[in-house]
Amino acid sequence: MGDVYQALADATRRLILDELSERDGQSLFELCSRLAMRHGVASSRQAISQHIAVLEDAGLVRSHRSGRTKIHHLHTEPLGDIVARWVRPEETS
Repeated sequence: MGDVYQALADATRRLILDELSERDGQSLFELCSRLAMRHGVASSRQAISQHIAVLEDAGLVRSHRSGRTKIHHLHTEPLGDIVARWVRPEETS
């Protein structure tokens, strides 16, 4: 679970998750464009790719190839462990 916390600690990675939450199944180019236009993130594609790799290692993003393009999807299952750790059952109703 430590990888999830580490992945969420970075603001750019949280923005990537926000973008995938809003529009799942994006390529690196699409994510870079949305981050630049909507959030003013001026990171290189290589830097964003490294952020995505951290998110993949934490299990928060899953990716697959479609031809020459790698498509990224939000995977929220690891967040369930965080919720289960601190949220009481009566708070989820």
